Amino acid sequence: MASSALRAELDCSICLSTYTDPVMLRCGHNFCRLCIDRVLDTQDQSGVYSCPECREEFQVRPVLMRDITLRNIMENLLSSQPTQTQTGISCTYCVDSLVPAVKSCLHCEASLCDKHLRVHSKSPEHVLCDPGTDLEKRKCSVHKELLKYYCTNDATCICVSCSLAGEHRGHRVEMLDEASEKKKKKLRNVLQKLITKREETEERVQSLEESRRKAQEKASGEAERVTALFIDIRRRLDDLEKKILSEISRQEKQRPLSAVIQKLEIKKAELSMKMRHIEELCNMTDPLTVLQEPDTGDLCDPEEGGGDEDTGGHDRQRHDVDDRDVAVISDTLHTLCDIISGIRSGIYVAVPADILLDVNTANNSVHISDDLKTATWTREEQNRPETAERFQDYSQVISRRGFTSGRHYWDVEGSRSGGWMVGMCYPSIDRRGRQSYIGCNNKSWSLYRYNTQHSVIHDSKEIQLPDKISSDRFRICLDYEAGQLSFYELCDPIRHLHTFTATFTEPLHAVLCVWEGSIKILGGGSNWEKPS
Repeated sequence: MASSALRAELDCSICLSTYTDPVMLRCGHNFCRLCIDRVLDTQDQSGVYSCPECREEFQVRPVLMRDITLRNIMENLLSSQPTQTQTGISCTYCVDSLVPAVKSCLHCEASLCDKHLRVHSKSPEHVLCDPGTDLEKRKCSVHKELLKYYCTNDATCICVSCSLAGEHRGHRVEMLDEASEKKKKKLRNVLQKLITKREETEERVQSLEESRRKAQEKASGEAERVTALFIDIRRRLDDLEKKILSEISRQEKQRPLSAVIQKLEIKKAELSMKMRHIEELCNMTDPLTVLQEPDTGDLCDPEEGGGDEDTGGHDRQRHDVDDRDVAVISDTLHTLCDIISGIRSGIYVAVPADILLDVNTANNSVHISDDLKTATWTREEQNRPETAERFQDYSQVISRRGFTSGRHYWDVEGSRSGGWMVGMCYPSIDRRGRQSYIGCNNKSWSLYRYNTQHSVIHDSKEIQLPDKISSDRFRICLDYEAGQLSFYELCDPIRHLHTFTATFTEPLHAVLCVWEGSIKILGGGSNWEKPS
């Protein structure tokens, strides 16, 4: 409203249009230069000049002063409201200048500016619309009449002649306003559904964002925990290394071997001297000289005397040193074992043989429990992303870890009704097509259960199990080096069902398939003994 009133103040009182090159008289009133020049030209004949606005008279033709301020205001206002001229539709009645139209009358087939709109007829037949509307499109292409009705049979707008004598005669027709309101009602219903769906989508996005935030926080916490753990491990190893090197240095300084070696060297020299003297006596030819030599019994029996004490003392000292070395090594090994145990307890949440399901491989019809140990068939699509790892055609999932050596076992419990399969497979098993079905290829081995029927399958070869099986719990045992995969019924006593024999060439992962009910991993272990 303020903009409209301001624009009215910028209209020339002579042409009723926006100022063009505005000029000002001495009395202060403004006009278009061309408009006031025309008025003054007509007043030249009488010689009396006056203002068309206030009628103030001038003795001579007044000098027209250019109003720069008003011109700048007008240009800024017009540049700030470009939408009025973007349509390119001008007022039909402003013939002296191009004035933007604000409305078009469908009845008059004319476009109107603000001034002419004020005096336009307000009767119902004068329908106003935006000036950009193509008037020809609002007329019947056949009868050139205004489109006033809507044919519900043909879903098209028609004129009066079409409804009375045209091809739409006899059809159900409605007024445009009525038909428009009905369509708006339908659109509002659609809009409401879309709003609801968008809100649900936003809630899901927020939920996923929250889950991602929690996962990132958990991952960050785990990373910090592992980093701190390894920092502590390195510190403890450094301390242990310094302790051992210090102990070695200390023992090296305290060993008495140098003194023992010195005493033995002296003893060795004394023995050598005695040996030379005895050799000289043995080489003498004069018996009298030999017999007159003092008694040499103490020289002839080197095994007697203080030699034993020295030797025994030396041996005891050497054993003491060896014992201390062994004690240090043993203590070091125990310390290292404690560190390794701490690493295992700090890094691994589950026991070494624990089996967790890999959600990245789970088919979208399989729901995986939060503890990653239960697979349940569901009709509700899980909407997981399609990846090369995921099973596409069968409701299957494999475990995260695989076994490449040793003896391992894991227990499962299946639902009493329904159908499922459990076994082991290579990670290179196909993820699409018939070849991805466990047991139907040479990369998987499975125990099949449907209601009360049981069988084992490998490479599409099925073996029925004749004995009645009443338990819902089973054990799968793997001896990788022996190439044996065995299935047992967990009853009392445990009962062997079947053993596959093969040469395993890849890591073996646990695999579950469930198309009714559910199957749960109870636990597992390593280094099992084959049941008798």
